[in-house]
Amino acid sequence: MSIDPHVFVIFGATGDLTKRKLIPALFHLMQNEDIAERCHVLGTARSDWSDDKFRSVAKEALRNADFDEADIDAWCDQRLFYQSLGEDGADFEALQHRIEDIEEQFDLPQNRAFYLSLPPRTYGPTIKQLGEQGLSESDGWTRVVIEKPFGQDLESAKELNDTVHAAFREDQVFRIDHYLGKETVQNLLVFRFANAMFESLWNRDRIERVEITVSENLGVGDRASYYDSSGHVRDMLQNHITQLLSLVTMEPPAAMEGDEIRQEKVKALRAVMPPSPEDVVFGQYSEGEVGGERVPAYTDEPDVPDDSDTETFVALRLEIANWRWRGVPFYIRSGKRLDKKRTQIAVVFQRAPIALFQPGGEPCIPEEAGCSAEPNVLLITLQPNEGFDLRFEVKSPETNSGDMQLDTQHLSFSYRDAFGPIPDAYTTLLRDVITGDQTLFVRSDEVEASWRLYTPLLDADLPVHDYPAGSWGPDETFELLPSWVDGDLRDDGRR
Repeated sequence: MSIDPHVFVIFGATGDLTKRKLIPALFHLMQNEDIAERCHVLGTARSDWSDDKFRSVAKEALRNADFDEADIDAWCDQRLFYQSLGEDGADFEALQHRIEDIEEQFDLPQNRAFYLSLPPRTYGPTIKQLGEQGLSESDGWTRVVIEKPFGQDLESAKELNDTVHAAFREDQVFRIDHYLGKETVQNLLVFRFANAMFESLWNRDRIERVEITVSENLGVGDRASYYDSSGHVRDMLQNHITQLLSLVTMEPPAAMEGDEIRQEKVKALRAVMPPSPEDVVFGQYSEGEVGGERVPAYTDEPDVPDDSDTETFVALRLEIANWRWRGVPFYIRSGKRLDKKRTQIAVVFQRAPIALFQPGGEPCIPEEAGCSAEPNVLLITLQPNEGFDLRFEVKSPETNSGDMQLDTQHLSFSYRDAFGPIPDAYTTLLRDVITGDQTLFVRSDEVEASWRLYTPLLDADLPVHDYPAGSWGPDETFELLPSWVDGDLRDDGRR
């Protein structure tokens, strides 16, 4: 799909996301697509910057990303602009005039993308001003991109949807979740629906359970103020993790088109049963050791109140009330200051009804104590190294047929090994915004279906358990599921 000439407006252009992700992604896109003359970037924020100041900051960000300096200078000097902005109508009128000036100077059609890289509390007022100023419509196309979190609970998400729809049509709205831009996430659909051997197994008859792990070894860093008012349910579970859940569990779409795919994702989420409080574990990291370094407790982090009970970890068990998944438990765990940075989906297949290959040669039933029978596991890894790993059993060559010992081996696929460097998720997603492809973006009813699941947890006043930094979460996590995939051990050696 071709890219139209346009103006890409970034609200919050002086912020960290713009420097780390948006400017490098736009530059990479312009270089690879050879369409630099079609994209003009207008940064806007409260800071009283000039065009030159914005260009200087952008150049530094791009140099840190190791792009060619001559290309950086040419693109920034010719295609980047800046307009300071407050919250009143006069400032938005000035913004409108600046956009029109750029369009007139470069003979551009009125194609505009507005990216809200802003604190969530300002989404509503900003969108309202865009609508009142007439910036939600033009003679070309107009699109608005909204970062997560979209709301703080079900009620606030509905209110924000109403505000958005008062100014923009749903086909203009791109609710972005950068996880959906990752190659492995996108390839979940290809993996499932282009490979009949797996799709035929993708149901309650062949799958014992599914685990989703999204772990971080870092703390809250400089996001403490935001994070303490949000917590891990809002920061990770409601958006990133639930998107993974919907892609794993959705039915085949009628066509590989945005509306068809999003319709199936919504149907899948509506079938998920809200978790019972006894199937949920909240945690908060205490002092510990990560990567050989001592790190402080959450409540000792800068800008975190000493008495904070904000959850930095959540684990839960979900069930899905539909034909495909009824009876298959879905286990989720995610948190900060865990042992490793990892995002993975583990599909654990059902074991054979009789375990034939046992020490001594006597078959046994897998569910019985002492019976050794490892299940086949498909491990889908999103980070740090995107790819797939299928675990299966083979005979160990040192054993004879009468006393056969099995050994777990792997069939592995790495995207980086097969295809080289993988595009950054934001590069993929920004291209989709510019071309109008909503496939990888979240629809309004999808947001509300997700909040329907988790708002009761936020209202339930669940206990928050301590866990040492560098561990895999509170002990209660292993009461929920004693054996998580990939051999992550507790301190006492139990899986």
